[in-house]
Amino acid sequence: MRESTKPGWEDQQPPRVDAIVLAAGLSLRAGDTNKLLAPVDGVPMVARVVRAALASQAQRVVVVTGHEAPRVEATLVDEPVLFVGNDLYESGLASSLCAGIRALGPGVDGALICLGDMPWVGTDVMDALIAAFDPGRGQAICVPTCDGERGNPVLWGADFFGAIDELVGDEGARRLLGEYADRVVEVPVRDRGIFRDLDTAADLEDHTDGERRVLTQD
Repeated sequence: MRESTKPGWEDQQPPRVDAIVLAAGLSLRAGDTNKLLAPVDGVPMVARVVRAALASQAQRVVVVTGHEAPRVEATLVDEPVLFVGNDLYESGLASSLCAGIRALGPGVDGALICLGDMPWVGTDVMDALIAAFDPGRGQAICVPTCDGERGNPVLWGADFFGAIDELVGDEGARRLLGEYADRVVEVPVRDRGIFRDLDTAADLEDHTDGERRVLTQD
């Protein structure tokens, strides 16, 4: 039995983390194909990312759409997600980040930023980041690493939502990792999917072999 009646951080409810899946991009390097709709092991790429997020400990999944939004949303019509439209998607990644963050509203302690073109990030990676997230102890930005190298997704505490909202153009939030290095915790994982995205038409053509290589590496 606890003798102390003063609640500490460990007595509080776990931080609430929502996941944001960025799925608004133009896929310019993929040619005429919207890469997010390309099948990966029989499942549309963006659907794989969304389903991994839905299976995680994230409370809610927000999907930011823009380019070919009706097609992307139709692909996810049966998934329990919140769609957020980004009319400024052509301006770059930052506008989608801002749209997702603004959609979270009050009561959210952190946002797990997932990229729609990284279909091999497992739910276990997302859960490891959420488990490591502890703003009360300074662990407010959680980054996965494998073999000492940082990858995606990254979990950002609410303290940094304002800084993310000020990003512009095609700038992601990576720069902020250096600015707030003292709040970053690296979370080692064995999943090299944290490095693997599908970007070009060539990537889409050989992604089956690429997937097999990634999943068999330690």
